[in-house]
Formats: sequence, structure tokens, C-alpha cells
Amino acid sequence: MYFDNAATTPLNKGAMEAIQASFELFGNPSSVHGEGRKAQKILRDARTAVAKVLGAKPHEILFTSGGSESNNMAIRQGVKRNSHLGRHMITSQIEHPSVLNVMKHLEKKGFEITYLPVDELGNISVEDFENAYREDTILVSLMYVNNEIGAILPIQEIGERLRNTQTLFHVDAVQAFLHEKVVPHELGIDYLSISGHKVNGPKGVGVLFVNDETPLEPLILGGEQEEKRRAGTENILGIAGLKGAIENHDLEREVRHIKRLERGVLDALTQSTIRFSMNGDPEKKSPHVLNLHFPKVNNNLLLMRLDLKQVMISTGSACTAGNIEPSHVLEAMFGKGEERIKESVRISFGIQNTMDEVEALMSILIPIVQEIQNKHEGEKHGI
Repeated sequence: MYFDNAATTPLNKGAMEAIQASFELFGNPSSVHGEGRKAQKILRDARTAVAKVLGAKPHEILFTSGGSESNNMAIRQGVKRNSHLGRHMITSQIEHPSVLNVMKHLEKKGFEITYLPVDELGNISVEDFENAYREDTILVSLMYVNNEIGAILPIQEIGERLRNTQTLFHVDAVQAFLHEKVVPHELGIDYLSISGHKVNGPKGVGVLFVNDETPLEPLILGGEQEEKRRAGTENILGIAGLKGAIENHDLEREVRHIKRLERGVLDALTQSTIRFSMNGDPEKKSPHVLNLHFPKVNNNLLLMRLDLKQVMISTGSACTAGNIEPSHVLEAMFGKGEERIKESVRISFGIQNTMDEVEALMSILIPIVQEIQNKHEGEKHGI
């Protein structure tokens, strides 16, 4: 039972079929002969499909290797474009490492970064943003949906405040694309990042939306691919798979389904005798990410016990799962050293999950948590 969809998602049928149909297509899309034109058609059709979902123009869609490259390209090239106007940028404490680590790198180069705090529900205050904003603020980079707690950041409000300013607005929409309605032109977004493997597409392919009014210098130099914005022969198999993954997508139907799955988990936990709470604001979150706190239950122990039962959830970001550092998102919410951080896990849902799987998950998770909590209570009272 796989409930770690915020880390990555399985290929859906559309992606598999599109990739398989492209296996024998070996042409370079930059070639002018027949095989090249076949590859170019796949590239063109995929660009149009992504643009349609975003309400954008096809030439505003730039294919990359994934979310991390898209984030790096947007921030680095946005700074390069605007550095003559100032040295100040704004982001948040709960961003993905592919944003935070770029910001730390730029700080060493003499740029000043304001990291907006979050409250105990993971919310960012628009007032804090307004207080942080300055005339020399050249770029704002914020995620749309947080990958660990599902918090929806106030992108619309901040985008409205940045209209008609010199400041570029980058949004990491990796966890929002195909989970929330994302229309960058309506939101005042200059750059927007997407990752294929988070939406039932293949790994190794991503998208950077680049607003028509915001020129972008290439991060990778070489040939003239992607309208001279990203050199290198395009990953046609991955791009075809991404197109296949998003076709026939029904946002409203999928959101209803995932909300039902989330409610199934919360109802089962509420009806049980175990102690738990949700990390995050239930009124301002995307339903596909559910972060839970189980007091006195070490999250690594819980994950190990569940893995033995072939149940897969996580403690947080897959990009930091290989080290022992605690969640920087939960630290921003509750403070460093809080026991709650070591007692929290993330369950993330995908469109392929079913209510039967949710019921099976709960039938395994609840007894394990109950056993650990009861054992702690017994030791506490000397039993």
C-alpha cells in the first residue's frame, strides 16, 4: 500500500501508453527530416497540452529535467536579470531544498534574503510579507503547496501586491499542479515550476512556465533548443509521458476523490482510542498531503513497523529522507528540539489510491500506534 505520493507517484495508464508509443521514435526534434518531424510533433503537442492546463501560451512552456532545475533556473536567472535593481529577495522558511539552498548560495554572494516565518499551523502572514517587501526587492520565491504539511500559501494575495512592480515572482507549483487550480497569468506569476513524477508522469522531466513579459536567459548553454532558453536535445520519452499523464485530467473529480480518502483516514483515527492531531491548518491545505502527530510514537520506528507490513508513508521530504536532520518545515512551525517533530509522519494520497486501501492502512497503523502509546503509558506508571 503506497501512501507516499508527495515523494513520487506511479505512472498512470496514459503516461505508460505514451512512453511505449515513443520507444521506436529515435529522431532528434531539431532535425528537419521525417524522423525529426515526428519527434518535433510530440514536443509541440506536449507543450500545447501543458499550456492548456495552465491557461498559458505554448511558447511560455519550457521543458526541463524536473522541479529542482526549474526552481534553480527561475531564481538564478531572475536574479541575474534584476540584480541591477537591488540585492534583496523574499522566500519562506518552509520552501523545498532546491529553493532554500539556492538562496543560501546567493547569500554568500552578497544578496540579502528575508525568510518569512510561519505560525504553528504553517501559515504565512501577508502582513509579514508586506513588512518585508522593499523597493530593492528583486525577486520573491514561494511554493504554492507545501510538500510536508500541504499548506496552501497566499500566492494570489502576494501576486496582486507584486503587480506593476519591478519584482519578479517565482512560484514552486510542484505540489500544486493537478491538485489545485493554477493559472499563472491570473496570479501575476512570472516563473512557475512543475515536476512530471509528482503527477503520475515519469521522472527526469519538468516544466518552467516563463511569462511572455519576462525574458529568460539560459542556464544551460549550447544549441538552440527550447527557443534558445535551454540547450540540449529534449527528453522526448519523458515529455511524451508527461503529456500522457495529464491528458483527460479532471481536477474537480480527483480533488473530490482525494478529499474522501483524507476524510477516511481522519474519521478512522477519530473513532479509535489513539492520541493524534494534524500538523497544519485544515482550512488552508491541499487534501493530498496529510501530516499527523502521534504523541510518544517515534516516527522512524513507526515507519519501520509499517514497512514490514508493506505500508509506505514517510516522515517528510524525499529530498532529505536520506539524512538524520529533522524536518525544517516542522521546526519552523514548532521550534527546534520539539518532540512533536520526531513524532510526526506524512501520509500523501494519489488518484490511484482507493478507500479499500485507506481502510487497510488504518487497520494496520492504528494497532501499531496504540501498542506503542499503551507501552509508554505502562512504563510511565511503572506497569
